[in-house]
Amino acid sequence: MNSEQAKQVEAVRRIVCQRMQGQGAGHDVDHVLRVHRVAREIQAEVGGNLFVIELAALLHDIGDAKFHDGKERSGEFSREILGELLVDPASIERVAEIVDTISFRKAADRATLSLEAQVVQDADRLDAMGAVGIVRTIEYGASVGQPFHIGEHADASERTGLGHFEDKLFRLAALMNTEPARRIASQRHDFMKQFVDQYLAECGQE
Repeated sequence: MNSEQAKQVEAVRRIVCQRMQGQGAGHDVDHVLRVHRVAREIQAEVGGNLFVIELAALLHDIGDAKFHDGKERSGEFSREILGELLVDPASIERVAEIVDTISFRKAADRATLSLEAQVVQDADRLDAMGAVGIVRTIEYGASVGQPFHIGEHADASERTGLGHFEDKLFRLAALMNTEPARRIASQRHDFMKQFVDQYLAECGQE
């Protein structure tokens, strides 16, 4: 990555921090900066275009559907921001393609993802795991009035934070694309399992 590209990455970081300030529910600026840091760490081991990876990591939630009336706009906003910063067109398209395809909901086949997309997707998914993943789950539930746990005799159809572990979080370790991410995911998965087991034990539901 050359010096001009490094300046463009820093400019994007500033823009993202400004535009996403105050955005909560686990998809805030802190989440983005963690994903950016972990994506850099993974790239250092597996390679890939660092410029594209850094930009995609910073922009992957810039237009999250949760905050835009259910419409995913990250690719659209990425093109606008990067175009204004005079990023080269080829890199703009690669970044937009990554942010449009890496979400858990879309779950693109691993074989169709570029190495850069795999790195950013892994970094994003890792942030839903471990201690941070636990806190994000609780914070999101609180923000939308979703209980964490409703006990044995409550309505089994009601969505809960605890149910989110089984529905999504415990599945993530098996979905990692890269070896560095698999190593990190294994430890974070075990930590989440330990937390859930301890929580249920304290509730008398071992």
